[in-house]
This record gives sequence, C-alpha cells and structure tokens, in this order.
Amino acid sequence: MESWILSDRPDRPEEACGVFGVYAPGEQVSRLIYFGLHALQHRGQESAGIAVADGHTMTLRKELGLVPQVFKESDLSTLDGHIGVGHTRYSTTGASLSWENAQPMLSSIGPNTIALAHNGNLVNTVVLRDKLKTHGIRFRSTTDSEVMATLVNHFTQEHHSIRGGIREAMRLITGAYAVVMMTEDALYAFRDPNGVRPLVLGQLPAGHWVVASETCALDIVGAEFARDVQPGELIKISAAGLESEQAVPVGREALCIFEFVYFARPDSMMNDCTLYVARQKMGAAVARSAPVEADLVIGVPDSGTPAATGYAIESGIPFGEGLAKNRYVGRTFIAPSEALRQQGIRLKLNPMRHAIEGKRIVVVDDSIVRGNTTRKLVALLRESGATEVHMRITSPPVKWPCFYGIDTDTQEQLIASQKTVEEIREHIGADSLAFLSIDDMVASTGTEPGRYCMACFNGDYPIEIPEAVREGKMAFEKPAC
Repeated sequence: MESWILSDRPDRPEEACGVFGVYAPGEQVSRLIYFGLHALQHRGQESAGIAVADGHTMTLRKELGLVPQVFKESDLSTLDGHIGVGHTRYSTTGASLSWENAQPMLSSIGPNTIALAHNGNLVNTVVLRDKLKTHGIRFRSTTDSEVMATLVNHFTQEHHSIRGGIREAMRLITGAYAVVMMTEDALYAFRDPNGVRPLVLGQLPAGHWVVASETCALDIVGAEFARDVQPGELIKISAAGLESEQAVPVGREALCIFEFVYFARPDSMMNDCTLYVARQKMGAAVARSAPVEADLVIGVPDSGTPAATGYAIESGIPFGEGLAKNRYVGRTFIAPSEALRQQGIRLKLNPMRHAIEGKRIVVVDDSIVRGNTTRKLVALLRESGATEVHMRITSPPVKWPCFYGIDTDTQEQLIASQKTVEEIREHIGADSLAFLSIDDMVASTGTEPGRYCMACFNGDYPIEIPEAVREGKMAFEKPAC
C-alpha cells in the first residue's frame, strides 16, 4: 500500500536516516536507544527499529511508523541486553512502506548474527547484488543496507573475522554510508572514506560508548561528545574496550553541506559549529546580499526560523511568527477528501492573518527544490493580506540530483535546473526572490571551502556515479568544475 504524503512533495530535499548504537553493560540499552532515536526522528519517519544483544542472544523489533508508534513500554521491557543498535528510516533506495526494508537488518554469520543500521546510499548496489546472487544468495529486501550486511557476512566467513569481513566489504562498496552494527557481544561503527553522512562518538558518564548520527542524540541520553567517527574508520567496542583502525584510505573530504542547511537538528554540532548559529549566519548573509524594504521577517517553520532571526537582526526588520505549523502532521495512510487535498499546504502550515495583513513580508526558507509548495505558500500569504511577499532562500539553487542518500528526484524535477531565478520568481508568484551564494553558505559553517559535498548545487560529485545509476536521473551533462 502506498502512503499519501500531505500536500505536494516538499520543496526541500527529503531526509536521510538516523542511526544509534550503544555498548553499556549494566544499562537498559533499549531505553537509551529509544530516546536516541526520538532525538533523530527528524531524519526519518517511515519506520523505526531496535536490536539488542546480551552476549549470547539477539532480539529485534522493527515496524513501520514513528518511534513512539513502534515502541511501547512493553516492547522495551522485552528488548533485554547491554549492546544495541537502532534506526529511523527515510527511504532513498527500496520501497518505503515495507517491513522487510525497515532496519536494523539481520544477517547470519555461521552460528552468529549481525544487526546493521545504515544512513546513506551506495551507488554500486546493483553490481554487488548481482555478484552475490551468483553465489546463490537470496535477498529479502530491496535495500542497499541488506547488500552491505550480506557482504559483511560473506567476507567474515572467508576471513574468519568480523572486522576482516567489514574491512573487505568497505573496500568493495562505493557511496555514502554511516553504519552502526553489532554482534551478540560487540558493537561496530564505520563510515565511508569521504565522510558524506555524519557519525559521532560519545561517552556515557559510566564510561560506556554511544555512536549516533548527530550530537543531539548524545545529549538526550547524557553522553558527552568525544569526536567524529573519521572517514574510512572502523571502530569495535566490546569487553576489551574501544578499538579503532583505518579500514580504508581517506578520500576527498565531503560532508554533505545540507546537514548545515536543513537536515541536522539546530541543537546539534558539526565541525565545531552549532547548526542554529550556522543557520543564523546564513540568514544574515542573504540579508546582506539581497536586502529589501519590508515590515516583517518570518521563517518557514521549523528549519527557516533560525535563518529568519539572522535575517531580521542583520536587516533591522522586525522578526515575527507568521506561520503556524501542525507538528503532528507527517506521512499518513489516510488520504483526505478532494476538497481537503486542494487545501494543500494548510494541512501543515497556516498563515496568521493578524500578523501578516497589510504588511510587506520577507519569508526565509532553507531551499526550493520543485517549487510547487513554495508557490502555494506565497499564494496563501497573499490571501491572508500580505501586500508583498519576498522569498529569501538560505542555500543556492538545487540543480543536480543527489545519489548519496538524499531524495532529490530526477534533474528534470528540480526547478532550478530548468528555470532562471527570475523565472522561478514568476512561477512561485513572489515579488522578489534571492538565493544564498555557495561562498556565503560555506562561510556560514565556519570552516574552509573544500570540506563539503555540494553536488546538488554545483554538479561536482565527490564519488563517481556509475552511468547505469546516473541514467534516468540526469537530464544534462555534468558542468566543468
């Protein structure tokens, strides 16, 4: 059964996934993982799963839905163990609404079992799947995560070592991956050599270890941030302590810059920068580069709010709340009536007429991908009495599809790959439209250029994309870099 997504597909890239792992003897790790996944819910809302082990046996629960829908108190009580991994999913490969595609993925290695949770996207999945099928291996799901787990399984049997199996699998897989994995007695974490997707290491007060997609998930369980899991690094945590090795050589550094623009929670930190501060700086930068006379600055909640405050402070235009958001509306199996469907964006956002009527409004948002939702938003603001609507976007135009774990559709569906800024302005019906430049976006992160993947903005893909994968998603040739 396909879900109906409220309103049109959003004008920002869809989320990645969230992963969480913990090794904590004496702790009820299922509860730690539950709250860690709750902190990472923004990274995926389609399914959630937790696997735990007690040194001898492994128990798994995963299901479609949000974290609080999947796990009840009784579930956590039955997930007994001191090692665990968890996952909250947004699909970028494989059918979204399938129990088999929910994670963690289980795979048997002789008498042992592994549970693997993955954030990212492999670009050579089809080739690897076909090779494994020649060995008589059958697959239960359509995800690249199962391919990865199966590879680890296959090479572990060859090397008689799980670390050897992971190491060999990392040498073969290509793409973006931040992975937490466990056996009955150890926790593992590894990251692609380019570091496209984030992965951090934290320590609990008792000295036990936690691995997560973002630092906000460490905060909620009381863990202190220790460091990033490095690109190409493989970590094992067991009764022997934490062991680390450089499993594959480091490649070109390429953390996805959309983590700063939109994906990560504003209270998380990356590259020694709080995301809230980075987004405020982005808003201030677009205020300097694209000033306009107006009466009120509003943000599109929630991601546009920090940037809107930055714009307001820099411009001197008052900041206000102009859009009310229903935070309990996400994906749903219940399709509304045609009349409700035509309401579109009102199901998620509703303008506050008393704040907007008779005013010239600056609306700050993080991105425009397809343009349809932004067009509806501008129309709603005008219907609510705004005399002028000026859109300010705190990222450059999205012109190129992502192959590394973010759902940005085909290039033909990206409005900026088809239209100029002025044509986009006409399409969405705004009085003016401006995007943040690449240089200002990078400067707002507080780090030097060259450390990020910005392929969706400039077409410069740090990991080579096979032609078979590019086919159907790319409408134009890659620009000269």
